[in-house]
Amino acid sequence: MVWVTLMWSIAGVVARQLDQARSFEVTFWRSFFTVLSLLVLLPLLRGGAVFATLRQGGRALWLSGLCWSVMFTAFMVALTLTTVANVLITMALAPLAAALIARVFIGYRIPPRTWAAIVVAGLGIGYMYGGRFMAGHAAGTLVALAVPLATAANWTINQRAHAWGERVDLVPAVLIGALISAAATLPLAWPLQASLHDIGLLALLGLVQLAIPCTLAVVCARVLAAPEMSLLGLLEVVFGILLAWVGAGERPSDEALLGGVLVIGALVGNELIAWRGRP
Repeated sequence: MVWVTLMWSIAGVVARQLDQARSFEVTFWRSFFTVLSLLVLLPLLRGGAVFATLRQGGRALWLSGLCWSVMFTAFMVALTLTTVANVLITMALAPLAAALIARVFIGYRIPPRTWAAIVVAGLGIGYMYGGRFMAGHAAGTLVALAVPLATAANWTINQRAHAWGERVDLVPAVLIGALISAAATLPLAWPLQASLHDIGLLALLGLVQLAIPCTLAVVCARVLAAPEMSLLGLLEVVFGILLAWVGAGERPSDEALLGGVLVIGALVGNELIAWRGRP
């Protein structure tokens, strides 16, 4: 799972090395190469029967795929509008957003520790963007917020499906999400202007930053408890900010660092208490 977060975290620093590809074209190529990679990886890992899941998965599988497509698209577009640190710290709100959405749609009871974490994380996000929201970061902030919201919706869909006796296979859902993302962004990306250098980097992201780690994360989830997954997942924020700082010279602002400490601290505290409370 540590390797998974390291692979996830390369998106920011790689995106900063692109020459000509911008916005929706970046998203299209990354999603396109994710599809190609998964079409090879899935049969190797699970056999040809995995594609039957796409026909028999039902509504929950396709809704999960739609959530993945929003996550893939919003993440890369947000990187073109604001800093890597802002995007990653905003994404880290996913567990808290999941608790709120699950409370509304499936009646999940939010424990006091999570309410406290939501308040503290909210203060951290407010501090991060308070002075920057009106200074050209509004669009990047709003797009980045779509990622944790879609992640939370995806978690809720899967929880509800399991409660009704359905089993949603997350790996084919990733393939569906990449297909939807590529199809939706191609018209917006046209005419394509990426250089061969850009296409090579985006192919790297499709394989190494999405297809392989998303597949491995599903395997890890069979062994690791949910709090462990959430805690280890936060390493993506740390790795991503450091890689963008060292590899692309993108130093996070003081607001992002201090606000990020509040957000990550709230998440770590929430997950540690949950972990210690497990029988």
